[in-house]
Parts: sequence; C-alpha cells; structure tokens
Amino acid sequence: MSYLILCDSCTDFTPQLRQDSHYKIIPLTLHIGDYDVTDDESFDQKDFLRRVADYPECARSSCPSPQHFMRWCQQADEIYMVTLSSQLSGSYNSAQLAREMILEQSPQKHIHVFDSKSASVGQTLIAMKINELAGKGLSFESVIKQTEQFIDEMGTKFVLETLENLRKNGRLSNLSAAIANALNIKPVMTSTPVGEIDKFSQARGMKRAIQKMAEAIAGDAVHPEEKTLGIAHCNNRERAEFTRDEILKLVPFKNIYITDTAGVSSLYAADGGIVVCY
Repeated sequence: MSYLILCDSCTDFTPQLRQDSHYKIIPLTLHIGDYDVTDDESFDQKDFLRRVADYPECARSSCPSPQHFMRWCQQADEIYMVTLSSQLSGSYNSAQLAREMILEQSPQKHIHVFDSKSASVGQTLIAMKINELAGKGLSFESVIKQTEQFIDEMGTKFVLETLENLRKNGRLSNLSAAIANALNIKPVMTSTPVGEIDKFSQARGMKRAIQKMAEAIAGDAVHPEEKTLGIAHCNNRERAEFTRDEILKLVPFKNIYITDTAGVSSLYAADGGIVVCY
C-alpha cells in the first residue's frame, strides 16, 4: 500500500528528511503587518527574524485551508496528517475538515489526522514514527494505534530567549507578566497532555534554564533508550549542541535529531529559542 504523511509547516525537518517522498509539507502563512511569508522551501529565516524584530506590533500565522491538504489525498492509498497542537492552531481543524470532505466522496479512503499535542520537532518525531511503521507494512489501524501511543508518551519542553512573541500572540495567558518580563529569568516551558503551553520551572540565565530542562526530561522521559531526542533551534546551533550534551549527561536516548526552525517555529520560538521533544 502506498502512503503519504502530510505535515503542516510547523514540522521542522532537516533538508535530508525533506527529500523523503513520503513527506509532504503543507505551508502555513506568516504575516508581518501587510507583508506575507509562505512557510515553504523559500523561507529565509534571517530575513524573517529581521522583519519581525523591526515590526513594532505582533507578527501572526494563518493555517492552511482544507484544500491545501486535500490536493494530496488522492495520491496514495493511505494518508496520515500531522498538525500543530489543536490547542495552538486551526491547522488540525483544517486537516480534519479536509478528511471529512474526502471521505464524503470516497468513504473507503484511509485518512487519519494526528493531533501532535506539540509543535516543531514533536511533529517531526511523530512523522518519523509513522514513516517507520508504515514502511514496515503495518496495517493502517496498527500505524494509527502505535502512533497515538507514541504521542501520549512524548514530551515537549522549550526555553526561549524572549517570550515577547508568545505573549503578544496570547499563548501565555497563564504566565504572569512579572515572570515573563523579569530580567534574565528564563522560564522552562512544557506542553500539557492536551497540548496547551504551561510553565514548568524557571532559572536565571539561559545556561541554567537548559540544565533545568535537562533535569526535567530525565524525570519524565518514557523509555528514552528506545527513542530519539529531537532538538530544534532558532538560529543558534551552538546552543542546540549544548542542550544535547546536557541532556545526554542524564538521559540515554537512542538517537539524536537536531534541526533549525522553519517559519512557524521561528515566529514563536524567536531568535535563540530551543525546542526539545522526546
């Protein structure tokens, strides 16, 4: 059976993974005032970060239409979709609507939408898991069951250089302004079981915040010796490698995956941000 994995563009792939024909990226659109950026292979991170820094108001993103997902749905026997957390974006709802519209026309079609309950490299790890399972020839139902279990066990944490973009976009309603704006206080953020953003802890300075994040991962990683550690960085490979080293001091992950953020993740992580999924 042929299969495709449709991922919205918050999924942060390496250039090598983008070459895998089983993955198709469905781009979101980024808005910096009247200037629009399509989050596809043409995305220029440095230019984007400069424009966001120069823009006094809030840059935003908009999700793909159902038609953007639907255009791929007849090109394989099995279609798996992976989207940003449904608590953070309308991308999941758009993919679900695409699924419903296709199934009205072709009820026998195999289509499933996974709510990542995460973002960035969390979506990447999910897509890679689907590819692994489907590539082994497992049934459509088995791929769904095992991937949903993988999502339930997966953890997401991140540390940002600045929380301003998240605050402006209303993603930090449960975080007090005093903490968000405190000089050199870096909150360690996490995702909840339903995919919302929450504060896990905090530290003074980025180095100590990353170390606290590593300690938190050591406390809740499920079977890390069997899994991949995914790290996405926004324009700071050195910091990503420091994060990797700090985590590996405490947790024996089987594999490591490091990539730079694409457009959506760059918007919310901001320059210097680190996202970790496992």
